[in-house]
Amino acid sequence: MQFHQFQLPNGLDVVAESNPQAQSVGIGFFVRTGSRDETPEVAGVSHFLEHMAFKGDETYSAADINRVFDEVGANYNASTSEEITFFYAAILPEYLDQTFALLATLLRPSLRTDDFEMEKQVILEEIGMYDDMPAFAVYEHAMALHFRDHPLGKSILGTNDSITALTSEQMRAYHAERYRAGNIVLAAAGNIDPDHLRSLAEQHCSEWTSGGEARNTTEARPAREAQWLVKPSLRQEHVMEMAPAPPARDRGRFAAEMIATILGDDGAGRLYWELVETGEAESADLSYNDYDGAGTWATYLCCDPEKTEANRQRIAQVLDEFMVTGPTVDEIEQARNKVATRTVLQSERPMGRLALVGGNWLYRHEYLTVKDELHAVQSTTADDIRDVLDRYPLTQSTCLGLGPIES
Repeated sequence: MQFHQFQLPNGLDVVAESNPQAQSVGIGFFVRTGSRDETPEVAGVSHFLEHMAFKGDETYSAADINRVFDEVGANYNASTSEEITFFYAAILPEYLDQTFALLATLLRPSLRTDDFEMEKQVILEEIGMYDDMPAFAVYEHAMALHFRDHPLGKSILGTNDSITALTSEQMRAYHAERYRAGNIVLAAAGNIDPDHLRSLAEQHCSEWTSGGEARNTTEARPAREAQWLVKPSLRQEHVMEMAPAPPARDRGRFAAEMIATILGDDGAGRLYWELVETGEAESADLSYNDYDGAGTWATYLCCDPEKTEANRQRIAQVLDEFMVTGPTVDEIEQARNKVATRTVLQSERPMGRLALVGGNWLYRHEYLTVKDELHAVQSTTADDIRDVLDRYPLTQSTCLGLGPIES
C-alpha cells in the first residue's frame, strides 16, 4: 500500500491509500463541520444540510442520485456528528468516475426552498423519533450538561424550535461559510490510481470556493453536577456519567482506548462482569470518545429504577479500584489483542481504511499505516495507562439520569 497526498490551489486536501490488490475502492468527503460549529440561531443545520445534499442540483434530481448510486452498486451514505459531516461510497473501481461526480454534487446542492420546506418535516419527525429512544436521549442530554457553555454541548439534531424557525437563506449562508474547500478533506482507499484521483478532483472540485473557517478547540473544564429528567413512561432508568478524557491529538489516545476496553468492553469488561453478568443491570459500559480539543469518559447504565443508586455505587467502586491499582498484566495483553483485532478487521475493507485515513488527516494531519496503528497499540504500556489516568481521572463529573426516578 502507498500513501499519496496533495492539495488543490483552493485548499482542498486530498489523501489516498492505494492498494492494487484490493477489489473495491472507498471514497469520501470529510467536511470539518458539525453541531459544535453552529450558532444557536441555526442549531441542527449541519445535519439538516446533510439531508438536503441528497436533493440534488440542476443536473441530478433526488431520484437521479439514488438511481445512479444503485446502478453502480454503491454502498453509500452520509453522517453528521458534533464535528464532521461525512459523505462516502464504496464501489468497484470501474465505477469511480460516475460515483465521484455524484459525490461532488452532494457537496454543492441547489438547496431549493421547496425541497427545504419538505425536508424540514422529515427532520422534525426524526427529532421526535430519537427523543423516544432513551439511550440516544440520555446521551444528548448528558452532552448538553457536561459541555454546558462549550460548543460540544450543542445537539446534533437541533430542537423543534430551532428547526422550525430555520430558513433556507440561513442554510445557504451556513453552507457557503462551512463548505469551503479548505474545510474539506477528500480521502480514498483501495484500488485507486492517485493520478486519476487528482484528475477527478481537479475536474469536479477546483472551482469550489477557497478558504476555511477556524474552530475554537479550547478544552472544556466541566463543573461537577447532576440532573435527573423524569419520564414516567419509561420502565427502566438510564444514567450516563461523564468525565474529561484525552482529546483527539493527545498522546494518550491509544492508552485511553485500552482503558475503555478493559473496563467497558461489551461482554468482557469489568463493568459487564460486575453488573450485567450478575443480573444487576441490563447494560453497563464505559466508552472513550475523542474530539477536537476535548474528550470524554462516558459510563452508561440501564437498570431497574430501584437498583439505580446501588448500581451507581458499584460502578464508582470499579472505577475507584482501577484508578488505584490500574490494570493487570493479563488485562493489558487482552486489551492489546482486542484493539489490534478491531484495527485489522476494519482495515481489511477499503471503507474501513477510508475512515481511518480520512479521519487521521482531518484531525492530526498524519498518515498511519496498519502497521503503525498496531505498533502504537502493542507498544502501549502500563506506564502509559497510568499517565492517562493521572491526567484524566475516571472520576465522573457529570451525571444525567432519564427515567421514572424523580430525584
